[in-house]
Amino acid sequence: METTETAEVAEQELPNEMHTAEKPLTFWGWLKAFVKKNVVMVIALCAAIITCFFVPPDKAYLDYFDYRTLTCLFCVLAVVCALKNINFFYMLARKVVQLFKTARMSVLGLVYITFIGSMLIANDMALLTFLPLGFLVLTTTGKQKYMAFTFIMQNIAANLGGMLTPFGNPQNLYLYSTFEIPTLEFMGIMAPPFVLSVALITVCCIIFVKPEPLELADEKMEISPWRTVVYLALFALSIVIVFRGIPYIVGLIVIPVALLFLDRKALKMVDYPLLLTFVFFFIFSGNMARIEAVRNLFEGLLNKSTLLVSVLSCQCISNVPSAILLSQFTGNYADLLVGVNIGGVGTLISSLASLITFREYVKNNPGKTGYYVGVFSAFNFAFLIILTGFMLLLGAL
Repeated sequence: METTETAEVAEQELPNEMHTAEKPLTFWGWLKAFVKKNVVMVIALCAAIITCFFVPPDKAYLDYFDYRTLTCLFCVLAVVCALKNINFFYMLARKVVQLFKTARMSVLGLVYITFIGSMLIANDMALLTFLPLGFLVLTTTGKQKYMAFTFIMQNIAANLGGMLTPFGNPQNLYLYSTFEIPTLEFMGIMAPPFVLSVALITVCCIIFVKPEPLELADEKMEISPWRTVVYLALFALSIVIVFRGIPYIVGLIVIPVALLFLDRKALKMVDYPLLLTFVFFFIFSGNMARIEAVRNLFEGLLNKSTLLVSVLSCQCISNVPSAILLSQFTGNYADLLVGVNIGGVGTLISSLASLITFREYVKNNPGKTGYYVGVFSAFNFAFLIILTGFMLLLGAL
């Protein structure tokens, strides 16, 4: 795609931002902005440092890290960034939305494309890709009244849609690799909450969005066919690595080298703070597992109900760190897997994806923070209670 076309798309994705020169930041201003943007990573770093005082660094630290998970996550993120740079997902989503002629069906289309996208490109990337499209559709068709609802449903869809595949959520990739869960067993474990999630999201969209007519204007956009083919091939390579089809070291060599020549920007766009978050939480959880009192506490709690403990943990420290931490104290990966996935809905901090959605909504709708938090909490806790109750009932049968 030409530079001018890329710039136009960038302006569409950030419709309310001022395209003016920014004043240079001071060091403290830069640090404040960095911490605000990467709060989960900073918390993980602080947690890792604190535990180092209780368990001084030694050779055992090298065993903390799941190198396959880190490699797979890097490969998937890098290729997805490359596909996003050629507007592959944006163009695909527009085509889907243009098929529908009413507000209800368009919102369903936006939510479903986010749902499916989270299964393929991870929940965070799905939101960063499709939330701007949701904003564009609703503003250009005069349906801003559905903005908060649509963003919240896209957020829930991103968190719950990714649960079905090992690469849909970062915590899935970690648990899938750590416990070496067979692929069919993994999908079998997650199928019941996944199906219920699809049903709940569909019912909500039908109830809360009226079938009002609307039309999305055509937009001329072209993507490079050969780049699309190459990037999709690299994405397929990443998926094969995730499913342990080939050694992960192959992807660590092939994908960065390919993107170095094809799209260096994609390598710069990789969410390195997310990768570092994993590294810091590996240190934190590894050290916690070596503290006897902590190990006894968590093992006792998890023996009572791995599902409930993991769900509640997500509400306090988010789903990715919960998966890494709790995996040190239980072998019940089925309940842990379900818990850290459905636990992604609930509070604003239960998932990084929820913070991304909150940031995007507030940026585009200033002055409506309180309203958004209220509606967000009502829907998220309703989903959390229904899904948790359903899985507890299913486990009791």
